[in-house]
Amino acid sequence: MITVLLAEDHTIVRQGLRKVLETEPDISVVAEADDGLKVADQVESAAPNVVLLDLGLPGLHGLEVIRQIARRTPSAHVLVLSMHAHEEYVLGALRNGAAGYLVKGSDSAEVVAAIRTVASGRRFVSAAVSNHLVNALVEGGGIVASEPYESLTRREREVLHLMAEGHANADIAARLFISPRTVETHRANVMRKLGLRSQTDVVRYAIRRGILPPEH
Repeated sequence: MITVLLAEDHTIVRQGLRKVLETEPDISVVAEADDGLKVADQVESAAPNVVLLDLGLPGLHGLEVIRQIARRTPSAHVLVLSMHAHEEYVLGALRNGAAGYLVKGSDSAEVVAAIRTVASGRRFVSAAVSNHLVNALVEGGGIVASEPYESLTRREREVLHLMAEGHANADIAARLFISPRTVETHRANVMRKLGLRSQTDVVRYAIRRGILPPEH
C-alpha cells in the first residue's frame, strides 16, 4: 500500500485529490497539511511513502519544506504539484530533493501514475514540462542557489519566508514559538546577509528566489 500525505492549503483541491486517490486500491491518504511550517513535522509523524506538495504553501515556501523533509524523513518521496512550469521552479524543486514534479491541470491518471512512480524510487516529471528542462537538470544547467541564501540558518530562512509574506515580528514569533526579540535578531541577520534594506527589497528578493510567486 502506498501511503500519501497531501500538503495543499486550498481545501477544495485537497478534497478533490483525496477523492481521486481513494478510488485507487493501492493508495491511501494518511494525513493532510495546509501550512508549510507544519509539513515536515507531519511527515515525520505520519511517515508517508509520498508527499504530494504544493510549492505555494503559506508559512514556509515549498522549496524549504522539501529541504526539511529530505533531511528529517529521507524515506518520504516528495512529489511537487504546482501551477508553475517555469525552469526555476522545476529545477529548484528537483535539486532540493523532490522526486517528481507535476503541473496543476494534470489529469487524475497522471497524478496517480506520478505517485506510483516516485513511490517506487523513480523520478517523474509532468508531461507539461518541456524536455529541455529535464535535459538542463541532467546536464547540470539551470538555476544554482545563490550563496547568500545558503548562508542563512534554517530558522533565518523560516523568518525570511514569513517576512516576505508580510508578517510582523509578533506574528512571526507566535508562528515559530520564539520571542519577538529573537525574531528581531533573525530579521537583522537576514537583512545583513542578503544585503536587503527594506520590505520592498525582501519581497523582490523572495520573488526572484521563487519564495513568492511572480504575481505577488
